[in-house]
Amino acid sequence: MRGSFDDVPWNTLFPLLPPADVDSLNQAARTVDAVCVGRDTGDWEWFPEHATFPGSRVGTPVILGLDVIEHADGVDQLEFLLQVVWTEAGRLAVDSAVNVACWCDTDHATHDVDAIRLEIGEYTSLPEAFRASVERLTGWLADPHNADHWRARVGLPPR
Repeated sequence: MRGSFDDVPWNTLFPLLPPADVDSLNQAARTVDAVCVGRDTGDWEWFPEHATFPGSRVGTPVILGLDVIEHADGVDQLEFLLQVVWTEAGRLAVDSAVNVACWCDTDHATHDVDAIRLEIGEYTSLPEAFRASVERLTGWLADPHNADHWRARVGLPPR
């Protein structure tokens, strides 16, 4: 399911989330949406089937996310991601990353060239982790929008 952040079904995805926390998430999401104005971006996406922990499995079950595609023309790729996910241990986390296409001798498909994972727990709430990831994402979006710039930052081969 996809749409604006205002369309996110909070009671379905996070039924125990207090209204003040939902407000905090909305404020943070507006920051991202304001930075993305005029970009060819995808909408926010959510996956009600992942609202409860699906158990350990291959892959990361995404509950809520945004993929800001700056460049993906079939030849190269530059994406900025923000996702609320389940960890293998059954905890919520907020992941954000800059992702580029791979030009290594061995094709790895893509690389996260900068990434952060903030697990939700006793010391970090969902709104705090989400806000910190939004700050990181908006900072990345202010950097050059050239995939080779990001590859060079981590020593990956250019296109």
